[in-house]
Amino acid sequence: MLSAREIFEEIFDNDEAFTLFCSIAASGEAQGGWENGRIAELVPGSQRDLAPKIARHGADEDKHGRIFTALLSKRGLQPVGAPPDTDYTMRLENAGIGLAHARLRREERLTERDIVTYLAHSRVTEQRASEQMQALRKYAGDRPDVGRAIRVISNDEDNHLAYCHEELLRLAAAGHADFIRHTLRTTALAEIAIYRAVSTAVMAHLSRILGWPRPKAAVLAAGIQAVYCYEWLGGWRRMVSLRMPDRRNALGGPAPRPAQPAGQALGKRSGS
Repeated sequence: MLSAREIFEEIFDNDEAFTLFCSIAASGEAQGGWENGRIAELVPGSQRDLAPKIARHGADEDKHGRIFTALLSKRGLQPVGAPPDTDYTMRLENAGIGLAHARLRREERLTERDIVTYLAHSRVTEQRASEQMQALRKYAGDRPDVGRAIRVISNDEDNHLAYCHEELLRLAAAGHADFIRHTLRTTALAEIAIYRAVSTAVMAHLSRILGWPRPKAAVLAAGIQAVYCYEWLGGWRRMVSLRMPDRRNALGGPAPRPAQPAGQALGKRSGS
């Protein structure tokens, strides 16, 4: 019987699979860093107090990208281009979810509704990121090569999710409740389909690299489909509920400066 721990071990123990895994993750985090950075620059005057928090979010995403790249460097590996069919961020944008990159490239202030759209998009995608990192923490968090990195990123993703809850509740109280409900539902229903497509694509690439037999690949594909069915039947609702988080003002300050360079902090060996 397949177990999640065994699957992660196969991926992390194989250099080519590990390179693909980290490269896809680093690419997504870098895109998130750029998006948040631009949004922080374009925040409307009515939401100017959000700018430092959005900038902090972007700085965290950039940090995560560097961490995944450092994990590769530690093993003497180089990042590779992420296959287009694994690009979660661009698939969401192509589905009309969130703020388009073309909009963010313009030197034009965002509207308050744009900020609601951004936060609703983040609330859904950060739910996914938080859950993914919790799974990694459970099944690979005790590995000496990646455990510390996973814990750092997981804690950040939990902070991001808490921030989205708190700010959306504030904006709902300010009169945006109906638009927030609509945007969250639209985003969640689009996201679960895109997540299935991206997961299927990633699994196909890993299956080829790791030489998984057809029955094993079929079981994993069926698992991805089962998750989608659960989410389509109602599991998506966990992505749209709002509650005041235990972590209040989770992004209230600047990103802490690392005590050591990223590679060294992750145990980078000299000469690797």
